[in-house]
Amino acid sequence: MKSKNGMFIACVTFSMLVFDAASQCSRKPVIFNFGDSNSDTGGLAAAMGYEFGYPDGRAFFHRPTGRLCDGRLIIDFLCHKNLVGEEGFKNALYMIDIGQNDLTAAFNNFPYDQVLLKIPSFISEIKEAMWDIHILGGKNLWVHNTGPLGCLPEKLGSLKPNTSQVDQYGCIASMNDASKAFNSQLRDLCQQLRDQMKNMTIVYVDVYSIKYSLIANSSTYGIKNPLMACCGHGGAPYNFDPEKKCRDAGFDLCKEGAGARPYVSWDGVHYTEAANTIVASAILSTKYSTPNLPFTFFCIN
Repeated sequence: MKSKNGMFIACVTFSMLVFDAASQCSRKPVIFNFGDSNSDTGGLAAAMGYEFGYPDGRAFFHRPTGRLCDGRLIIDFLCHKNLVGEEGFKNALYMIDIGQNDLTAAFNNFPYDQVLLKIPSFISEIKEAMWDIHILGGKNLWVHNTGPLGCLPEKLGSLKPNTSQVDQYGCIASMNDASKAFNSQLRDLCQQLRDQMKNMTIVYVDVYSIKYSLIANSSTYGIKNPLMACCGHGGAPYNFDPEKKCRDAGFDLCKEGAGARPYVSWDGVHYTEAANTIVASAILSTKYSTPNLPFTFFCIN
């Protein structure tokens, strides 16, 4: 989708799911998700006729489902599929999980200083979408910030940074700084709109801190190679080759099952089911949410 300022807001996928994280809800609200491929449950593949093959889906579905993951996504742990009626639209929780693709596209074309100058245009597009939801009668917004871009094996394997370019955990510092700059402006936007939309609930979730913790505290989670893709080419340290992707012939695939250590990254860009499980659990704790509202707050009474 092309924005008014000429930048491409990288592919946004749309999903409609029904809330399932709080079993105590007698009537569960619908979630409409606006996000990139980190939360795409198969919409892009269905719309464009793409066929993603093995090893996608091996950890849970045991077959490809259009998810760019070995199993379930964060949103799969929060929801389940169902039909929606008029009341569902009115009381839905509108989730926004956008930013990684925009920053990636910017870094592919501009140096760091210019990437920072592009961020307000990304935030402006999100603001416009949030206002549109408000104008159409939406009452609830759940906004995820973006994760640590500089920790993705795709970036590390493609750029091969030297020691002066990485932080203490081996992530590209400038890319993570850009992610944090984006997140700071997104947080400010959420506060600004809370003041302007008095009848709307807006929850900002610090997903960056959760995902960065998977890298910084990898041993706590039993993760041995936090910067290495499970599926890719080239082996250690990143198992990512920009010329050959996870699904290309001859890929190296990490072990699964009993005794296998979890990986953070599935294919260098997207997270594994194991990582998504941890992230979803942390989100549901509300420790990373502003305000600290539980999902049960959005139950339909």
